[in-house]
Amino acid sequence: MSLRWIDSQEIALALIDKHPEVDPTALHFPELMQWILALEDFDDDPKHCGEKVLEAVQMAWIDEAD
Repeated sequence: MSLRWIDSQEIALALIDKHPEVDPTALHFPELMQWILALEDFDDDPKHCGEKVLEAVQMAWIDEAD
């Protein structure tokens, strides 16, 4: 299954697996975007990413980390 920008929950879970020590509230969006693009299962156009998408991923990550 490939991840797309709309899969914020699944992206968050993949990021938790890859970066378990990271506090998602301390991440800057450019760094978060690079980490998402680096995920092995991620397959979507970087041009389709915006602040709202990154915010949704960050919020899902925060929710899962609690």
